[in-house]
Amino acid sequence: MALVSAKDMLVKAKTEGYAVAQFNINNLEWTKAVLEACEEAKSPVILGVSEGAAKYMTGFKTVADMVKAMVESLNITIPVALHLDHGSYQGTQDAIKAGFSSVMFDGSHYPFEENVAKSKEMIELAHSKGLSIECEVGSIGGEEDGVIGSGELADPRECQAMANLGIDFLAAGIGNIHGKYPENWAGLSFETLEEISKVTNGLPLVLHGGTGIPAEQIKKAISLGVSKINVNTELQLVFAEATRKYIEDGKDLEGKGFDPRKLLAPGVAAIKAMVNEKIDIFGSRNKA
Repeated sequence: MALVSAKDMLVKAKTEGYAVAQFNINNLEWTKAVLEACEEAKSPVILGVSEGAAKYMTGFKTVADMVKAMVESLNITIPVALHLDHGSYQGTQDAIKAGFSSVMFDGSHYPFEENVAKSKEMIELAHSKGLSIECEVGSIGGEEDGVIGSGELADPRECQAMANLGIDFLAAGIGNIHGKYPENWAGLSFETLEEISKVTNGLPLVLHGGTGIPAEQIKKAISLGVSKINVNTELQLVFAEATRKYIEDGKDLEGKGFDPRKLLAPGVAAIKAMVNEKIDIFGSRNKA
């Protein structure tokens, strides 16, 4: 199955009351694990790629070619979108050129008027190529220079203005943050989410920083319009934990346990297990 735009799968999710996961990928094993787990669960999936991860994998074209070939070789039948995560102005254009099927242009660090102007350009470019596009209003919280932010709350009026540009889905801060959540995290602001949902006329909303948010808050967010949830850190954590255990147990010293295919296998299995767990929380099993 060819890569698809994320628009249709998210409109379906919004209508039917579940969310599609964006699982960020970091290498071949990661991609294969996510695709196989989602195929087995018959769940649509969005493969997220940050600019840093794309650079690590030697560029957008390498990533796009790898994903397309893997979808074909594994006989994947579920809808798969390859999505640029937090794309810069130039990075968004490069990902589109390389063959991504969906992009996020993140202009949240610009003054709002400039964010709108640049978003308009990227929306026109993406739609001219048949791609879906996500934009962001307000920045998502997280750790910066050792300081952990509580998570910014987006201005609903700015969300409405961005939605009116014709984007396909919107990322807006509702108290969520990237990475691990601190113990004193206040939780999601459902009041803000409700207001944003009202003024964006049914536009699918995106929850960044899906790692560590309690399941009951996730489900409530979905009921209020969130149709795409990003997961990255949680997969990294379980992969690292499983790999560490394999080495600490001395498995790499047994026979050919040092073979990368064996060394990475426990981490891959851990990724698959976490993907299945998230699919069930988000409600996307058998929704392909």
